[in-house]
Amino acid sequence: MSDPIRYRATHVTRYLYGQPVSQCLSEARLTPLSSSRQRLLDFHLAIDTAPAMLDRRLDYFGNEVHALSISQTHQRFAITAVSTIEMLPPDPAPLPGISWEDTRALLAAHPDDASLAAYEFTFQSPFVTLLPELEDWARPSFQPRRPVVEVVQELSRRVHDEFVYRPKSTTIDMPLAEVFKNRLGVCQDFAHILIGALRSFHLAARYVSGYLRSDAEYQGAEASHAWVSVFVPGYGWLDLDPTNRVIPRQGHVTVALGRDYGDVTPVKGVALGGETQAVEVEVKVLREQSLQAPAATV
Repeated sequence: MSDPIRYRATHVTRYLYGQPVSQCLSEARLTPLSSSRQRLLDFHLAIDTAPAMLDRRLDYFGNEVHALSISQTHQRFAITAVSTIEMLPPDPAPLPGISWEDTRALLAAHPDDASLAAYEFTFQSPFVTLLPELEDWARPSFQPRRPVVEVVQELSRRVHDEFVYRPKSTTIDMPLAEVFKNRLGVCQDFAHILIGALRSFHLAARYVSGYLRSDAEYQGAEASHAWVSVFVPGYGWLDLDPTNRVIPRQGHVTVALGRDYGDVTPVKGVALGGETQAVEVEVKVLREQSLQAPAATV
């Protein structure tokens, strides 16, 4: 079993306006979650323009949200989140062989707390509408009595192989049907496509927002990344990254969970004035050198 790995993640979001802004309201979901696969050791949020209000709460999905308002006139401001996260070794437990039909039936009956919590992720959501064409595309993977793990892994591979990853090729408000038709997008689109395919067959799939380590040879490093988590009875939530065709391990840092991108947007808000707006985002996830230092010799 591999050892824990500690990372320092720095996420900077800058807003630049064409004209002065008299007031803005923003929400930030930038605090990595603690779970069975990672531990948040430290977190600090800095705002370079002093906010009139800064509040912290948990949203419906358990993500930490910082709400802030800036009431002084400004033409730019930046939010910087710095986190220290310890990534734990992967779970060595074997994946269950339960079929996708039995998984669907258990979710529909939701007889226990785990399946009840997962059940709400079987429905369409604002950014993931259920499309007949997407259901038809996914259908060949749903062979009778096939293990659900095999189904979701094949669908993740198909998204990776059949869709083209191209930065800045879409906007978040582009309808899923258009993304599917064009077979072109970014990590958010790949996640939405896979989620839509799984929910078309009443399986529970949720959207994961997070980071990749900066030295990873993956698409989406040094930016906010997105992947998918699928409920597997007897195991829990299985993560899949269709953009990179991998099962996330210690190089994927989870920040927030939700139905789709709208639930986990890293930073969003409204501004009074400004006329035009540009947003710059920088993400660095580096392994802490202290864990890599050689042992002292005598």
